Amino acid sequence: MKLGLSRLMLEAVVDLLTWLIVGLIAGLLAKAAVGGVGYGLLGDMLVGMVGAVFGGWIFSTLRIASPMGGLPGTILVAFIGAVVLLLLLRMLRPGRRLA
Repeated sequence: MKLGLSRLMLEAVVDLLTWLIVGLIAGLLAKAAVGGVGYGLLGDMLVGMVGAVFGGWIFSTLRIASPMGGLPGTILVAFIGAVVLLLLLRMLRPGRRLA
């Protein structure tokens, strides 16, 4: 029982680290693609993580499969979702222009 619990905890930690790394990479790439001032390291990471969920929703709604598998495919979907999210956030910010 103890071995099973520690393995589950290890898997949970690895999953969390993967989400954080994917979020950071996708957020930084999206900030570079969209341009402008970002939201700081943690903010960009959060945009990337929310973008990953948003990108997954976009891809599944449009019934599009990621062209790559594994971590690169996950980062691509997260990046696309983060770019869309950043563009939406820019449109909603008062007094800011899209371009």
